[in-house]
Amino acid sequence: MFDLQAALAFLTPSEKSLVDKLLMDSLLWMPHPDNVPQILAYASEADILYYGGAAGGGKSDLLLGLAVTAHKKSIIFRREYVQLREMIDRSTEILGSTKARYNQTSSRWVDIPGGRTLEFGAVQHEKFREKYKGRPHDLKAFDEVCDFPESVFRFLIAWNRSTNPEQRCRVVCAGNPPTHVEGEWVIRYWAPWLSEEHSNPAEPGELRWFASIEGKDIECPNGDPFEHEGQMITPLSRTFIPSKLSDNPFLSDTNYRAVLQGLPEPLRSQLLDGDFHIRKPDAPQQVIPTEWVRLANQRWRDRERPDEPITRIGVDPSRGGADTMELAPRIDTYYCELLSYPGTGVPDGPTGAALVVAALGEDLDAQINVDVIGVGASVSDILVVDGFSVVPVNFGAGTKAMEKTGQLNFANVRAEAYWRMREALDPLDGDDLAIPPGDELFADLVAPRWVMTARGILVEPKKDIRKRLGRSPGKGDAVVLANFEEVTGVFFK
Repeated sequence: MFDLQAALAFLTPSEKSLVDKLLMDSLLWMPHPDNVPQILAYASEADILYYGGAAGGGKSDLLLGLAVTAHKKSIIFRREYVQLREMIDRSTEILGSTKARYNQTSSRWVDIPGGRTLEFGAVQHEKFREKYKGRPHDLKAFDEVCDFPESVFRFLIAWNRSTNPEQRCRVVCAGNPPTHVEGEWVIRYWAPWLSEEHSNPAEPGELRWFASIEGKDIECPNGDPFEHEGQMITPLSRTFIPSKLSDNPFLSDTNYRAVLQGLPEPLRSQLLDGDFHIRKPDAPQQVIPTEWVRLANQRWRDRERPDEPITRIGVDPSRGGADTMELAPRIDTYYCELLSYPGTGVPDGPTGAALVVAALGEDLDAQINVDVIGVGASVSDILVVDGFSVVPVNFGAGTKAMEKTGQLNFANVRAEAYWRMREALDPLDGDDLAIPPGDELFADLVAPRWVMTARGILVEPKKDIRKRLGRSPGKGDAVVLANFEEVTGVFFK
């Protein structure tokens, strides 16, 4: 029989220290031997892991377990700090018997066995992300990742690094399926596992590699570095490992299943089954119904691009910065695929105008509808001087137009533009539009809300949508702009 104590006597001091460390780590936390998904997630080699799906699969415990056993400097994020209370309580259960100390002011554990630290962070509003700028952690973990805007997530993981070359660095996300459209970016980010439309689906736990090139994620065949425009780029691996309540022995025999079964749909299927594809109810006062956009996407799939000139193009300009310049060419009722250009590549009005002309190709008689608020004025002015047919659209201006029944006014041109899009997409008496599928465009079109004011229908401003999406809804604005057949209202400032 193997005698551990006798064997320890033959170890060197450094070897004995390593064994003590391993024994302490396993005493602190280890995956439950019967929770196979949790074990696979703990051992996964992915640089960016998404673990979860259904409720009760041991997601939060995995994040804590990795932090106290496998990483030196960790941070676990939730969207709001109040949402961290249960996780902090659980961390106290794990670390309470050690010499680790928790500082409530900094929300940070120090002196965790193995020289580790664990911090808890919250980013309720996008501007709060700045306080984590430049702060490296070898584990960046997100609990309920769907609650975060994509832009905040990408910003925070930029500092997933360590000065110790032997310390592994990774991003681990836990969460249920998104319960709102703004969270559906996770389906695009982990598309090989979660998107029904991905052409090459991946198996749970399978590694796929991605590189970001000019602001877009490109799937790569492997993780080998490659050169792009003079820069060496190293793809990072991603994977998704599903888990369910039945995988977690600590909860599978409790009444938690009955609680989940009693929830209304679609929340029941999302939390009990981890269903990422179930249709979500529209938000109250949603301008454009979700199903109407889906129908327009299907019409686009069913049709071929007409062999006719471009009749109209919507232009949402940008100049420098993080926002993209979006162009939405349209051939009668058929929208062509959108053209996107990083803002850093559009430094001035002449460059923006040149991109519009290039998008038109030989179809120089097309109507060009340009958002002229801010940088768009320069693009519009240059195109007018060059003799193009330009409709300058000031979303903030007033209008005397009414919706098609003639009963309701619009508070401004933005409300008119989005309501005209709603009317055009109406499956009963709309314009039979065909709009290209795309996660960002889809989210942009279904995100806006409206309210009735004394001045008429008011659609929420772009800045409010940006807060929910975590980015500019430029694709949606470009498509809406391209829907202006003519200026229907009398604009005034």
